Amino acid sequence: MPLLRSAFIALSHNRPLRRFCEHSRLGARLNSRFIAGMTPDDALRVAESLNRQGIAVTLDSLGESVTSETEARRAADVYHKLLDSIAARGLNANISVKLTQMGLTQMGPTQMGLDQSAQLAESTAGNLAEHARAAGNFLRIDMEDSRLTGITLGIVRRIHARAATRGAGGVVIQACLYRSQADVEQLLADGIRIRLCKGAYKEPPEVAYPRKADVDQSFLKLSQKLLLSPIYHGLATHDEAIIEATKAYAASRGIGREHFEFQMLYGVRRDLQRNLVRDGYKVRVYVPFGTEWYPYFMRRLAERPANVLFLARNFFRA
Repeated sequence: MPLLRSAFIALSHNRPLRRFCEHSRLGARLNSRFIAGMTPDDALRVAESLNRQGIAVTLDSLGESVTSETEARRAADVYHKLLDSIAARGLNANISVKLTQMGLTQMGPTQMGLDQSAQLAESTAGNLAEHARAAGNFLRIDMEDSRLTGITLGIVRRIHARAATRGAGGVVIQACLYRSQADVEQLLADGIRIRLCKGAYKEPPEVAYPRKADVDQSFLKLSQKLLLSPIYHGLATHDEAIIEATKAYAASRGIGREHFEFQMLYGVRRDLQRNLVRDGYKVRVYVPFGTEWYPYFMRRLAERPANVLFLARNFFRA
């Protein structure tokens, strides 16, 4: 499994394969199960459909690692328009962004240094958080690989500390990282909402648990800490054993189902999503869209190689 995971992570950086997949009929056939479409209107139609099923949504315009301020502003503009469309249509939906899409430099040649790019990312994300708050909405800042964890959390905390954006933004924490317990404790002390996930990036053993069992244990431990806090959080998992353990823990502590939500990916375990809603749990589905879907798609396969079998089983289904 570790070898398969590493292979998919490597493939996510393969530019020739990316070009082929993002511009071929085969690629379109592969991504249609997990990507809502190429345009914002495609994603908004999916959001409306999910809302009718009692499922909330977070919208993600796919793209990352921009190399100029112009690209970052253009990416942010998509989200500003999404916030307006969500309000106009009365959708139960918020937005998720990556800071490398907002201007943060990760690697490779760019027009900006790290400090300058971090300032740009904080400015563009902060403007989105201000817009989200004015619209009665919410901005989730996604977590990327561990090299950017500290920078990302610093930006999130500064945005939260501003009067104009307090409470309008949250962040993702990856249970696979050793540092996550300390990060969760700091974020809770600051009053910041968290989406907890296992982690989708290949990390070295110096910073992350290499064994799935340890990641699962970390997720359970951190989820219990989140459930006990007075803040509304999201638990992102398709693992039925973890979901059942979470439900049992919440019930044993008298924690109401309205106090938290389960989060899942578009196209994955639709049956489980519907069952949770039927049983009175809050569910939010992460709905990605856009032409730059290939890296996201490959990380989903790397995150849980069993998704390869899932994809194969469902490839010929409607």
